[in-house]
Amino acid sequence: MASTTTQFLLACSIISLLACSSANAQLSVNFYAGTCPTLANIVRNVMRQAVTTEPRMGASILRLFFHDCFVQGCDGSILLDDTASFTGEQNALPNRNSARGFQVIDAIKTRVEAACNNTVSCADILALAARDGVVLLGGLSWQVPLGRRDSRTASLSGANSDLPSPFADLPTLISMFAAKGLTAREMTVLSGGHAIGFSQCSLFRNRIYNETNIDPAFATTRKANCPASGGDTRLGPFDNTPNRFDNSYYQNLVARRGLLHSDQVLFNGGSQDATVRTYSNSAAIFLRDFAAAMVKMGNISPLTGTNGEIRRSCGIIN
Repeated sequence: MASTTTQFLLACSIISLLACSSANAQLSVNFYAGTCPTLANIVRNVMRQAVTTEPRMGASILRLFFHDCFVQGCDGSILLDDTASFTGEQNALPNRNSARGFQVIDAIKTRVEAACNNTVSCADILALAARDGVVLLGGLSWQVPLGRRDSRTASLSGANSDLPSPFADLPTLISMFAAKGLTAREMTVLSGGHAIGFSQCSLFRNRIYNETNIDPAFATTRKANCPASGGDTRLGPFDNTPNRFDNSYYQNLVARRGLLHSDQVLFNGGSQDATVRTYSNSAAIFLRDFAAAMVKMGNISPLTGTNGEIRRSCGIIN
């Protein structure tokens, strides 16, 4: 049973999210109520099966949504496959050999098309799937404003330039999120998406071997599966509960156990230390703020009305 504090924060969260969704007139939580009433159940059922089979998939889908929204807005552009005449975002440096979960989105799309032909965008499916992955792993739910349409374009250069690097410093992170209309606090709470999932050794090798603001025992543990050379794709968990969406990520930062350089800079004597401490001390506040920030991120430059299209298959333009 949730504590009184958690229940209170959840109630506040619901109020704030409703306000946020209604403030964006372009999107609506009831967008498909009449045209595809089974949409939410379809997405949830496929995501439940995917996460049950592989818990890591919740983190993978969440990352897909983040990488979609930060390039051209939340328009499903990351889902477009390369062809002989089209270059998409999947082989940009931040996505190559790491972006995953496309088959889950395709499975959802197939079922949605069978129920509601040519109605629901891949961009909206991705937004719902990201929410459900978080919830299935223990996070709070939120209402997802819907009505996005799918892009007919993608941007390889945008993916290479707009997605934050795992080696970024704090001012760079704050600036990159600000460019998308997100505050420093929202950057810090969205970084909490690393409450679940894993990173490849090549992205945290320098931190565990060369950085000094790191707990020595933690570094030793990570070195056991990430050699000084080779083994680039070996995985290390972001925190000690990679399959549970909780606030352990922030507790690790306070203990100097952030996995990536871009994780630990959130707690390293800078402007976000107080926010990290707040989240490390209160899972309820973190979960509330994360849900609200996800709604705001999902509102980045959506295609609506007659812009874009409703793709029949998420990997190709109609």
